[in-house]
Amino acid sequence: MAFQYLTNADLEQARTEYCQILAANGMGQKTEVIPAAESCGRITSQAVYAHICAPHYHASAMDGIAVEAKRTFGATETTPVHLKKDEYVVVDTGDPLPEGCDAVVMVEDVVQEADGVCLYDAAAPWQHIRQIGEDICAGEMILASYQKITPSAIGAMIAGGVLTVEVIAKPVVGIIPTGDEIILPTENPAPGEILEFNGSIFSAMLKEWGASPRIYPIVPDRFEDIKAMVQKAVSECDMVILNAGSSAGREDYSCQVIRELGEVLYHGIAMKPGKPAILGYQGAKPILGVPGYPVSGIIVIEQILKPVIDQWNCSTPEQPVYEEAVLSRTVVSGLKYREFVRVRLGYVGEQLVASPLGRGSGVISSFMKADGMLEIPQGTEGYEAGSKIQVRLLRPAEELRQTLVAIGSHDPLLDEVADMIHRENHGVFMSSSHVGSMGGIMAARRRENHVAGIHLLNEADGTYNTAFLKKYFPGGGVRLVECVGRTQGLMVAAGNPLGIHGIDDLTDRGIRYVNRQKGSGTRILIDYLCRKNGIDTGKIYGYDREEFTHTSVAAQIMSGSADAGMGIYSAARLYGLDFLPVCMEQYDLLIPDYAWETPMVQQLLATLASEEFRNRLTALGGYEIGQPGRVRERF
Repeated sequence: MAFQYLTNADLEQARTEYCQILAANGMGQKTEVIPAAESCGRITSQAVYAHICAPHYHASAMDGIAVEAKRTFGATETTPVHLKKDEYVVVDTGDPLPEGCDAVVMVEDVVQEADGVCLYDAAAPWQHIRQIGEDICAGEMILASYQKITPSAIGAMIAGGVLTVEVIAKPVVGIIPTGDEIILPTENPAPGEILEFNGSIFSAMLKEWGASPRIYPIVPDRFEDIKAMVQKAVSECDMVILNAGSSAGREDYSCQVIRELGEVLYHGIAMKPGKPAILGYQGAKPILGVPGYPVSGIIVIEQILKPVIDQWNCSTPEQPVYEEAVLSRTVVSGLKYREFVRVRLGYVGEQLVASPLGRGSGVISSFMKADGMLEIPQGTEGYEAGSKIQVRLLRPAEELRQTLVAIGSHDPLLDEVADMIHRENHGVFMSSSHVGSMGGIMAARRRENHVAGIHLLNEADGTYNTAFLKKYFPGGGVRLVECVGRTQGLMVAAGNPLGIHGIDDLTDRGIRYVNRQKGSGTRILIDYLCRKNGIDTGKIYGYDREEFTHTSVAAQIMSGSADAGMGIYSAARLYGLDFLPVCMEQYDLLIPDYAWETPMVQQLLATLASEEFRNRLTALGGYEIGQPGRVRERF
């Protein structure tokens, strides 16, 4: 019988109950005294009161002369007052007010004379003087309890004579990585070895949230070893993250360990990714069992542990910002879980466009690239392309409005362009979604992108792109901008051990092919070449195995899981593969008229025409460079 988690608890309910149990058991409220000068970002544990006044003496607020104000009364333009040298004192800003003086005259208003000064305006008593306690009075409250200490608050405390401050102690969070296959980071892991980087991710997140992480040594998948390490961490830390082993594999011991050492509130939350999460505790100390896949782990500690840390710190969590967006591709979701889908975002006109990223629990790069999060409620099957959705912003809306939205065919040159654009103008960004040439055309028809890379072969005459734009934009409204010619061919393992000479060899027994997704220009090209050469694609092993980028095809061949795949020369070169040229194709950019005048597109065109762009492409190899940025044709 298939394994079933003990629970499929609602996320909100589980989170609330977890916090309530930990609070009832006495979690938190540890404090420590630290130097006020080092307290930025910390949370006060009690109200802070000034020890002295600030300023603690009457101080000159200006450079000038200190006087007894009544000596200046009657001074006007026509009846100036003359003061002898013994009737005033020269002062600088911050100087103590001299005895017998009750006003300061700015140096700009003082006319020097041989035996003193001349004043043409009377001074008012206590003008330009910072009186004792003007800023802070002794005994006055500077900060309330549970308040975050800012740089200016540090200044106020020190000015008020407060040199140390009692703050809430940061919770120490132990992170225990487990697994026989987990190793410390290295540049050359062997097959089957998994680099331990979850600890680094979690540590960085915990520091942002006001906690102090402590990573323990990697523990092999042995029950007693894991139990001993958890016991050690619980004795030394305020909270514990037990990473991996929360599912149902033969060596997944986390739930059993937590039960023996404490209690388990829930094993299994109705969320995806992250459903195997274990909400455990020993007394007031949470022990959170987290899945080993990084994306699952990130979601679990963000949704479960961050509220616990906020509760410890007596702080109100920042409220997430949601915006309405249009979904560029259909997203299907199961009914049993609340699902978190990472998306790339960018404004096209006044419309925010959301393009879903890879959804695998192990795809950490999708988290790095994500601009927002789509949260699909439990009981919802997903959303159709073009749906209006609410997305949680992970980047400021101002940045998204300055983001060039590229949805179309993949090429590594787009990454180079994105880097160049941002280096040239730090306020401009680029968001690329690789959906193939046809996907880019459809996005432009829906007004969802600024630019699309396309390389679509017209089988009738061998030309690229123009026939498709005439077909899909009969009313015009788009421009075809020259980018590059690029060499397409078969990528094969270094040294070509199987002796592959061309596409005719792909049906040979034992040759494993890896393809691009349907709708991509590369897929259209290989489909055409197979038809032209009378090759039955049903006899090509792996022809239906699809990847979304040239580099991912190259990676599969380099790893040995495939023997050949169609792609561009620069991808083969990057992975040290042999390359069998097939054709030079035209990779162009489709830019709709509605996006043409935007600053992002104009920055793109300038980048394409630059010498640096040529230099970078030359370094990548496999490109034919004509006049990038030139409008080939307007439709």
